Amino acid sequence: MSIRVVIAEDEAIIRLDLRETLEEEGYEVIGEAGRGDVALDLIRELKPDLAILDVKMPGMDGLEVARMIGDEKICGVLVLTAFSQREIIEQARDAGALAYLVKPFQKSDLIPAIEVAIGRFRELQALNGQMEVLEEQLEARKIIDKAKGRLIDEFGLKEQEAFSFIQRTAMKDRSRMRDVAEKILSGDLRP
Repeated sequence: MSIRVVIAEDEAIIRLDLRETLEEEGYEVIGEAGRGDVALDLIRELKPDLAILDVKMPGMDGLEVARMIGDEKICGVLVLTAFSQREIIEQARDAGALAYLVKPFQKSDLIPAIEVAIGRFRELQALNGQMEVLEEQLEARKIIDKAKGRLIDEFGLKEQEAFSFIQRTAMKDRSRMRDVAEKILSGDLRP
């Protein structure tokens, strides 16, 4: 499966050059823009694997676009800049850029930078997925603990008995312990 890319660069000649290089290397350029605001709309609509953003663009600069893409977790971001000052590089990093290139760049620099940006984005997606699972587990644990507390306080069960009741009921009903705990908390289920 080819990697889908949106290019946002206000200089048409650089944009064309990028497109040709990317297509020669097997990437699929699915959108192009010369303005940051237009690029953001394209990226939101097309959901590419990677956005290549020039820092200086009319409408909205590439760092602003990168920040919004990062906040919305849409795709990987590679920033292009004509400036190699540390300040610009730090701003790009803080905006969510996963790789950057200083113009003019060589084809031999572009491909590794793209692969780094895409690889880092996939790692972040995996971490976000793990984080969501852990948050769900923590939330379930809190609800189960509240339900145990209610069974202890209102029905005089010991902690192990309360836990066993929730566990047995979940197994008998073929449901999650969290669902059983929520029924206990709502008053729909009693021991």
